[in-house]
Amino acid sequence: MKLPVSLVLSAAVALSIAGCMRVKPNESESAPSPVAEAPAPDVDVIDPYRVEFETSAGDFVVEVHPDWAPRGAARFKNLVESGFYDNTRFFRVVPGFMVQWGINGDPAVQSQWRDKVIQDDPVRQSNKRGKITFATSGPNSRTAQVFINFADNNFLDGQGFSPFGEVISGMDSVDAINDQYGEQPDQGQIQQRGNEYLNQKFPELDYIKSARVIEMPISKPAPEAKTDAQSEVGAEEKADAAAAEEKPAEANKPMAEDKPAAEEPKDDKPAESTEKPADKPAEADKSAASDTPEAAKPADSPKETIEEIQ
Repeated sequence: MKLPVSLVLSAAVALSIAGCMRVKPNESESAPSPVAEAPAPDVDVIDPYRVEFETSAGDFVVEVHPDWAPRGAARFKNLVESGFYDNTRFFRVVPGFMVQWGINGDPAVQSQWRDKVIQDDPVRQSNKRGKITFATSGPNSRTAQVFINFADNNFLDGQGFSPFGEVISGMDSVDAINDQYGEQPDQGQIQQRGNEYLNQKFPELDYIKSARVIEMPISKPAPEAKTDAQSEVGAEEKADAAAAEEKPAEANKPMAEDKPAAEEPKDDKPAESTEKPADKPAEADKSAASDTPEAAKPADSPKETIEEIQ
């Protein structure tokens, strides 16, 4: 029995569609889920560098000193250059204490850095106002969260918080970061949901628009110190020049005539002086000494009291 041509064509089209429908789910199932790129390893930094932060509260610049905290300086530069801090929120702002940030708004990116801990640096600088330091959850636990001190928080020094840089301009912008939510944002929720959670629950948080490494100003080299021999040569040259200037002046003077000196009459007895001895100078008025003010005693320097902020 022969089937109509139209029926055969319909069956072929149906099989083709069915085959396509089977392939698509398989492709969908095998496609990998998007993941963030793995962080690059930290690279040792020797020279100081600067980072410019553009934020919703205003801009500020941080100068990083690797000699203060080498590991912290290397990690911070890696984070900045990878764009980690871009679009992140200042999620913890405690007036009179510090402002903290460093949880990426994308949970996929954050998960790549969560376990990239670095070893502690010795504390070589104090947590003074404007100093920037990594936050920790214990010894050797630093990853990406950092904070800037609003005040002199010296008590943090003994707890192992090692500053690696300081704000050199725009501290007024740091002071202006919105503090209305204090410590309310939950770090666990930020880790899991990122900016979606923060935008929903804390929409007025200030945030970082961009952070980038900028060039350091080129400082002029200091003049080389002269050796003792060079200093002596220079002094001799100056003396010769001064002598050369004086000689023409002496040459212009008329020469004195040579005349024999007049002989003085000799007398064995000293000539008596007809002049009366001069009156002794009146003693200085003693009262004048009393008019001289006594040396002013230096005022006691004010003592600075620093309170620890819990």
